[in-house]
Amino acid sequence: MMDRRAELPLRQQITDLDQAAKGIRIARRILVVGCSGGGKSTLSLEIAKRFGLPYISLDRDVFWLPGWVARDRCEQRNIIAGRILEEHWIMDGTNPSSFDIRLPRTDFVIWVRMPRLLCIWGAISRWAKWIGRTRPEMAPGCFEKLDLEFLRYIWTFEEKFAPRVAAGIAEHGPDVPVLQLKSRRQMRELLDLLDRPA
Repeated sequence: MMDRRAELPLRQQITDLDQAAKGIRIARRILVVGCSGGGKSTLSLEIAKRFGLPYISLDRDVFWLPGWVARDRCEQRNIIAGRILEEHWIMDGTNPSSFDIRLPRTDFVIWVRMPRLLCIWGAISRWAKWIGRTRPEMAPGCFEKLDLEFLRYIWTFEEKFAPRVAAGIAEHGPDVPVLQLKSRRQMRELLDLLDRPA
């Protein structure tokens, strides 16, 4: 169930997928946010491939050093500050604490808001697929892992973290259009629309 505190102003929400596809086609910088396991990395990579956008993974390129060593927060912000200056990108990662520098440079936000059971299933199946290996969206040596703390984070995302995401978008990107994808069907429909000639 969605927390009412996690709703965006109606003027900012894009609810029509055709309109969203048009916005994505002309966007130079796209931010993809959402709960782990919901498919935001897969979606980001698909859009990057379709439009030739450089793909930036916050997990791989900013947060983690090899072996799950967290990069210093100041260094994280410096990396983000440098990457957002690029003319074109799609950035995969939620982290509301950096919205103040990311959203002002963003043309379009895709908020992947899948049901929590689907996100849990996504995280478990991703772990099973990549167990003992590093998936492409992660820093080298960050072997896929799954623990109770991570599952709890996913389970409580909508109540604990979604309100922070909504507040951060409203504060730092009040004029940035936001598409919320709440089902796999919507995600497939969006990708189908993006495949059609403009």
